[in-house]
Amino acid sequence: MTEFVRRRLEAVWRIEGPRIVAALGRMTGDVGFAEDMAQEAVADALAQWPATGVPRNPGAWLTATAKRRTIDAWRRSTRLEERCRDLARTLRDEPEAHWNPVPDDVLALVFTACHPVLSREAQVALTLRVVGGLSSREIARLFVLPVATVQQRIVRAKKLLSAAKVPFEVPGPQEWRPRLGGVIRVLYLMFTEGYAATSGDRWIKPELAQEALRIARILAGLVPREPEAHALVALMEFQASRFGARTEADGTPVLLADQDRTRWDRAQITRGAASLARADALGRGRGHYALEAAIAQCHAAAPSVPDTDWPQIVLLYEALGQLQPSPVVDLNRAVAVSMASGPSTALTIVDRLAAAGGLRGTYLLPSVRGELLARLGRTDEARAELETAAALAANDRERKVLQDKAGAL
Repeated sequence: MTEFVRRRLEAVWRIEGPRIVAALGRMTGDVGFAEDMAQEAVADALAQWPATGVPRNPGAWLTATAKRRTIDAWRRSTRLEERCRDLARTLRDEPEAHWNPVPDDVLALVFTACHPVLSREAQVALTLRVVGGLSSREIARLFVLPVATVQQRIVRAKKLLSAAKVPFEVPGPQEWRPRLGGVIRVLYLMFTEGYAATSGDRWIKPELAQEALRIARILAGLVPREPEAHALVALMEFQASRFGARTEADGTPVLLADQDRTRWDRAQITRGAASLARADALGRGRGHYALEAAIAQCHAAAPSVPDTDWPQIVLLYEALGQLQPSPVVDLNRAVAVSMASGPSTALTIVDRLAAAGGLRGTYLLPSVRGELLARLGRTDEARAELETAAALAANDRERKVLQDKAGAL
């Protein structure tokens, strides 16, 4: 029963967690305090639900419990009366036509967590924690950092927001510029974690990716002259269009070459093309997200893997590498080169990356190297690389895919 409750609670938190924290943030004006109270409600659920059963509406139960915890905390700190006066004053003084571009507490939560008072690293860690619902361990794996480092960043970020008395709100347009880059980045990372989970027993987390896409759509509406906001939506639409074909009913991953492309969501692909066209129409050249969206569009438009425009994808990765150098971009370019020019040329690129050491400790490089070696007929070396990749993979489903590939050799 306890294990069932834990899994049920994890599922509820993935879906409802950001909204619960956002509602508490609106109530308290303090993101760090709101997240602490939400976590206390989760602890209460773990203690009570095994005996009482999972409530009919678990999200509402968690919200109500967190609010009670908040009021209890205020009482203990003699802040209740003061807080009630503040809330009453806000309601009295706020004009009826108060400007509010979008009544979305989760978007306000993202903007608050991306306040310039925080470093970019702290913005990302805090947002992935309170909005994405990722654990410190998952965030650490995502950035190949020690868990303690991530935890320290999150705790310090909460304290800084509280000390700076950062308001819980979607800021006015004059304040968007310093935060926009951080907001776009964390939404991208949220979606990426939903598209390919770094750890756990699920290969994808569609609910996390869809929430990131929902917020990104709202954001693009708020900043219609920002090409990268539209490009981010385009990238997410193209990638999310494949969710229906990326796993079997039991969650087993289905790789790109084996996916039934008739199950791809053509409406999402159309929306993605429209968003990318809007970004291009602004005439400021393609940035990081627009280039990634263009790569995703090449895949979305192709009837099969062999018929994909791989030379164009190689060019787009080269442009992306010039704009934002990264060993991951270079590794993806090597994969595209292998399809456009053959595995031997690609292996040279991968070997250079291995010598540079930028991807040491991740499963990505040995998994690609193993695939290339297998295509070159170097079976023993390929199997060893795939086994190494499987040992490094933190996601259970990813590990199983790599083990199966090694076993097939």
